[in-house]
Amino acid sequence: MSVARLKKLSLVGRAAQKTETLEALQELGCMHVLPLVPLPAEPEKVSERGARNAYKALRFLTDVPEPRRQIQRDRDFDMNKFVKDVLDLMQRSREVTDRRDFLAHRISQVRPWGDLDFPPDDVLAGNRLWFYQLPLKHRGTLEALTLPWAILEQDHRFIYAVLIAPDEPDDDILPVPRTHTGSLPIHELEAQLEEAEIAIEALEAERVAQTRYLTFMRRNLSVAESAAELAHATQKVRDEEAMFALQGWVPEDRIDALLDMAESKNAAVLIEDPGPDDTPPTLLEQPEKRSAAVDLALFYQVPGYRDWDPSIIVAASFAFFFAMIVADAGYGAVILLGLLLFWKRMEGTPALQSWRRYGLIIAGATILYGVLVGSYFGVAPREGSILAGLKLLDLNNFAAMMMVSIVVGVLHLVLANALAARAAWGQRRAIANLGWIAALIGGFVMWLSYMKGSAATPGAILLGAGVLAILLFSSEREMKQPIDWLWRLIDGLKGLAGAMGAFGDVLSYMRLFALGLASASLAITFNDLAVSVMQAMKGPGILFALLILIIGHILNFALAMMSGVVHGLRLNYIEFFKWGLPDEGIVFRPFARKEVQE
Repeated sequence: MSVARLKKLSLVGRAAQKTETLEALQELGCMHVLPLVPLPAEPEKVSERGARNAYKALRFLTDVPEPRRQIQRDRDFDMNKFVKDVLDLMQRSREVTDRRDFLAHRISQVRPWGDLDFPPDDVLAGNRLWFYQLPLKHRGTLEALTLPWAILEQDHRFIYAVLIAPDEPDDDILPVPRTHTGSLPIHELEAQLEEAEIAIEALEAERVAQTRYLTFMRRNLSVAESAAELAHATQKVRDEEAMFALQGWVPEDRIDALLDMAESKNAAVLIEDPGPDDTPPTLLEQPEKRSAAVDLALFYQVPGYRDWDPSIIVAASFAFFFAMIVADAGYGAVILLGLLLFWKRMEGTPALQSWRRYGLIIAGATILYGVLVGSYFGVAPREGSILAGLKLLDLNNFAAMMMVSIVVGVLHLVLANALAARAAWGQRRAIANLGWIAALIGGFVMWLSYMKGSAATPGAILLGAGVLAILLFSSEREMKQPIDWLWRLIDGLKGLAGAMGAFGDVLSYMRLFALGLASASLAITFNDLAVSVMQAMKGPGILFALLILIIGHILNFALAMMSGVVHGLRLNYIEFFKWGLPDEGIVFRPFARKEVQE
């Protein structure tokens, strides 16, 4: 499989058939719509893809711990109206809850001064009351004031005082800021608090009542998502008097279906090949059973339209790297057991089924590599046994394992450059990629020759040829003037500057050996510690040994899983993509109707 070839399709139709045409196009689900008009300047007017409001309302209702019995039949159910009602209820609940919290906080602030009834302004001759919570140690500052003051309450820490003045006193009149108590007495605040709590109960009852429609909401989410998708696409359409126009990218194998639809709507269509300045989106053509591989490939970076499909290679290499990092057949069996426990739950959608199959591949690769290195929860197989005969690699043989890691690194980067050269064939940079292949292999052969003490001539020749190819073909600059030769050589020297990066990238694969050794060593350490405790403590030693084994291997398993995922992906996304996918694209997002959920 590969990156799908696309055509740019422009469609013009009558304004009266705009909605009908867009709905038919959405039914086909094969166009990545391009904007022909700028989006509204106001963010709130921009229609978003996906039914965000519907999902927000659904989460609001699903948080109810005990939903009501579900209504199964209601012909008058209107998804859009119901979502608006739920969002309105959510907003009112938030406002009343904020009001309740504010009143509770205000009461806690006012209570130390007592339940005061504030006099009218004319009684105080234009003066007002200003409240302060003053630590006892600052009582002297209060007595030194020229303004009238009084102490209303006092405890073992604070003096609750009130100052009388027509205007707010200066901030430095006392060493503490004034307390904002408002103008309402406690009994009035408590009455409002009670009203707010009653309102919250009423709103909560309304919320519980609306949970009767949770099943309807889940069934109609696809309707809400389709409506949001249609609104989003509509904002990209250009309207001119009695006509409308839209433009987008369509896979070549869907052109005929779209032409039939356009003919049925009396619309005019223009089909164009991608131009050199166009940036078509990337659509990876893979069957649904491989959607897990596509998800892995697109997680970090979308390949450019003119690049190649990395999904299968990334999926295979990640499983291999993960197995090398975990390096234990017992841990692989645990992964397999966990996968089997959740097997039924992962058959709902083709995507989940794909991840289930990929989980089997990862578990199988981990078990196989664990058998090859002879590690079963850190225990080596007994000499002379069948499992001992299957052990082909020794993690404690540092020289051999370093060699394996470097070979894996060289092969991975060679594969990346080979695929990049294939995608760019006909351009000079394809020769540069072949040069990097020669340089990587030549450098590796020279290192082997040095390790064996033999002549390094073949490797040096291959390395020199690779360097020359990189120097001469790294630039796509046209030869219009004699000076362009100089610029091409400068570009070639810039390309050769990546030699140190290539050396570092190859050495990055040493983490496969290092992390695998660390995982195996930790497992052996916990095993030895458990045996030592069991031998030292004859009675309860068995219990403590079991605890050490269980806790230790759970910890080591978690670290191995984390290392396997992070570093297994990193070697693909950083090192491999750097050499194999130099360009980054945008993902193909079809304007399509969402599937109805049963």
